[in-house]
Amino acid sequence: METAILLAAALLPAAALFVYTWKKDPQPEPTRWLVKAVAWGMVIVVPVALIELGIEQLLFGGEANTLPATTLMSFVGIALPEEGFKLLALWLVLRKNPYFDEHFDGIVYAVCVGLGFAAVENVGYLADSGDEWISVAVIRALLAVPGHYAFAVIMGYFYSVYHFIDRSPRTAVCVLLLPVVAHGLYDSIALATSVSPDIGALGFLVLVFFCIRVHKFARTRMLTQIERDRQRQQWQAFFEGQPPHTINENNEQ
Repeated sequence: METAILLAAALLPAAALFVYTWKKDPQPEPTRWLVKAVAWGMVIVVPVALIELGIEQLLFGGEANTLPATTLMSFVGIALPEEGFKLLALWLVLRKNPYFDEHFDGIVYAVCVGLGFAAVENVGYLADSGDEWISVAVIRALLAVPGHYAFAVIMGYFYSVYHFIDRSPRTAVCVLLLPVVAHGLYDSIALATSVSPDIGALGFLVLVFFCIRVHKFARTRMLTQIERDRQRQQWQAFFEGQPPHTINENNEQ
């Protein structure tokens, strides 16, 4: 019974964020493609974990326990491998996906990959936390899982911008760089509070403030893509002679 509760606590935050994103999509994607994206997010946990362990062993002999070490590990040993493999998984899902035809789609599929990864990672953290799994579950439900969600929104946004609008090197770099920077900053603050007791509550408050700012940025990117799709539909309807009210009805279905 306790195992079932632990699994529910680990998976429900990711499931809730997926449903939230799915409901935002004016034209939901086929279920099998969404499942495929989630599955890829789950599969990449294994190679990412091995790479992270290898980097930590190579750079710090197996344990990063100072502020400079945790900061370097946050960017090079955690954020870069995780976001890099998420981008690879997203590319594998979208490269031959005939339904990738709207700006918001990039966000939807990126969120599926990111939350698939976060769900498996969350199960591992809760399973390893022993009797403290409830407090760990609460903190990760409020910060870590939504963090993966926000990083995924940012990646999906720029992936769609590159695919549909601007194929410049600058946009291509942003697809990976901005999620890595956001993820690296998040982990830097989080790990700093664990290795330096002097940071304590102040570091936690900084982490909460940072998460709020990242989520506001991600939400703005979501609304931007939704508006771009709405305008595209209006122009398409205009050229096809479709009445404007039909667009609204289709979006509400």
